[in-house]
Amino acid sequence: MPRSVFTPVAAFSVALAWSGGWIAGKLGVASAPPLEFSAIRFLIASVVLAIIVIATRTRIRTDALRPIILSAVFGYLGYSAFVFVGLTMAPASDAALIVPTTIPVLTAIAASFFGERMTATKVAGFAFASIGAAIVIAAGQTGAEVSSRRLFGDVFMLAGAFCWAIYTALGTLTLRTRSPIEVVALAAPIGALLLLPFGFLEQGYRDVPTWDAGVWAEVLYLALVVTVASFTLFYWVVRRVGAGIASMSSYFVPIVTLALAVVLLGDRPQPLQLVGGLVILAGVRLATLRLARDGQPVPEGAA
Repeated sequence: MPRSVFTPVAAFSVALAWSGGWIAGKLGVASAPPLEFSAIRFLIASVVLAIIVIATRTRIRTDALRPIILSAVFGYLGYSAFVFVGLTMAPASDAALIVPTTIPVLTAIAASFFGERMTATKVAGFAFASIGAAIVIAAGQTGAEVSSRRLFGDVFMLAGAFCWAIYTALGTLTLRTRSPIEVVALAAPIGALLLLPFGFLEQGYRDVPTWDAGVWAEVLYLALVVTVASFTLFYWVVRRVGAGIASMSSYFVPIVTLALAVVLLGDRPQPLQLVGGLVILAGVRLATLRLARDGQPVPEGAA
């Protein structure tokens, strides 16, 4: 496959995996505690990644682990905790409109602290995206008790988007001296160990043997397709084209996830929420307007 074609195909594959992940996550936390669910997911992913590392004889270095640990804190513990707890309070359609759409502009801002240039368009894009996120959250509030719970869920998802943006920006540091598979293979078990204690605040993993086949299928999808495959592929894209442009792969996620949520979960987003999603996308486009011209792709063989 030509180099110019492989990168966008890889980015779109990541987006498809993430879209399915939102549905699997929503279905999973309907039957299992969210933090236990996330911890088991990353434990399984860690074992599979270890097998891949051994089979491929990938070199794993244990020096200079601070950026890896920070990646695990934000990308595994923070993101998973906020998003999966949020999914117990708000519909998957809210997640699709808030998280994937705000990540690119938040990443553009976060990446400026790791060497990518801050511009006026990034600041303006952040303002637009913030207004759009506020519209999505406000439009979803219908009724007192339900709206209060949904509001907390939406805010948790927004916090998760911040965590993922920092995780993506940290990739500009971790990928300078390590391969994508090495970074994910190190970060996943650290993330699992960080999440494990929080599961004891729920049911202490006593319920895990009672999980039905559907829950295990959702855990396996998130562990194997999302964590092992798409996290590794996503960091390959980050290494090739930079954090800002790589985060734009989430452009596709809201559309696919909304369609799946309507068909599979029966979600019905409010029309004004869709308007808010478009405002967020306008902010994303504004914030990343110059990235395609300014970013210098890494040669294909570097990964």
